[in-house]
Amino acid sequence: MLVGALLAGVLAPLLVGCSGAGPDTDSSEDPTSSETGLGSGASPVVFAFVCDDGERETYTTYSAVWEAERTSCAAERLTGSVPSEQQQAAVDAARGDATLVELASTCAVTGTAPWTSAVADDGSAHLADGLLQYCPGHPETDHLRDALSSYRS
Repeated sequence: MLVGALLAGVLAPLLVGCSGAGPDTDSSEDPTSSETGLGSGASPVVFAFVCDDGERETYTTYSAVWEAERTSCAAERLTGSVPSEQQQAAVDAARGDATLVELASTCAVTGTAPWTSAVADDGSAHLADGLLQYCPGHPETDHLRDALSSYRS
């Protein structure tokens, strides 16, 4: 238990990236409900990013993944149990079209959709809204914001 707490204390600042970390829960789950057994001491989930688009590598920050220009990554939970306020706002903005795990995974990649493509329907607009809320520091945010604006005009 002490090792886990120390690991969380060391890794949490490294994994903040776009928005902090996101939980591996479905957006419809209530992470603090009595069914989950989590109480007031719960903490936001911290992710690592496992990328495998030719060469498998694990990263501990979004910026490291962006610098490596990876196009296929999966967010894997290291610690924590509940979304932060920003994370929950991102899931809410996605309106059921993406979970926090999906938002975190998509935040990690560059050079691929939805970051480089047009927004073509309501589902992709909801995803874009969620990503813009979750991952405002992504290097392709301007393109996604422009694509969303074009779709809505």
